Amino acid sequence: MAALDKAAGAFRTIGEVSQDTGLPQHILRYWETRFPQLRPLQRAGKRRYYRPEDVALIRRIDDLLNQQGYTIRGVQKLLAAEARGGAAAVDTPSAAPVSAPGSPVNLSALKTIRDMLARALEG
Repeated sequence: MAALDKAAGAFRTIGEVSQDTGLPQHILRYWETRFPQLRPLQRAGKRRYYRPEDVALIRRIDDLLNQQGYTIRGVQKLLAAEARGGAAAVDTPSAAPVSAPGSPVNLSALKTIRDMLARALEG
């Protein structure tokens, strides 16, 4: 049975979650070591079964890392702060996407630098 054929509340295997999210299984296993909030059920033979809330967390981690530019450390801090203090934790500078430890990404500055480098290479 494919993951899409299951009920919304059904548990998913690591293969189904991998196929559903497009993330390799080894990345999902690695994230389990880095994010204590991500703890799928493990039954006999160490088979992982992901609950719907685990899958939602995986999608959120994926978005933060691969779309919003957070580092692993930044996502760890964000999730830990949210667990402690709720939604206010989102505004903490330590959880912001970073280009270097502690500094927020300035996309317009990066684009300006990219354009200057492109012009320098052309000339």
